[in-house]
Amino acid sequence: MSSVPDDLPLRDCPGSNSCEQLTPCSESTVLSMSHNKNFWTLQPAPGNCEYYWQAILLMTSGGSVLICGMVLSGLYFAGFSKMATNILGPALLSVGLVVLVVGLVLMPTTRQMRDQSIIIIIKIILKTSKIHI
Repeated sequence: MSSVPDDLPLRDCPGSNSCEQLTPCSESTVLSMSHNKNFWTLQPAPGNCEYYWQAILLMTSGGSVLICGMVLSGLYFAGFSKMATNILGPALLSVGLVVLVVGLVLMPTTRQMRDQSIIIIIKIILKTSKIHI
């Protein structure tokens, strides 16, 4: 095993195909990256579906499972196919209701977390720009 000394440039390291040298990250590099025009450009605000997609997915899947449980429970009480609907009807009914309620509870929680993150971002921007409210 051959050991490579630490003070060799990158192009002199054996097994390296790159001819570039690594530049150290100094304060001037960090400041020049933060003043980059592309870094501070405003992006369009994401839509509500991007924030609430988990809650929407849980509510739709829970509602569909709940409806399937209602149909199977209705078939059981109507007297059709009592063997299959005996267990599946109540099970799908309860699982669908639980998933639907979790989706409904997740909606205001997501809204509150989004609002808090926006407030934190505004405070950081105001602190870095030295503007006090």
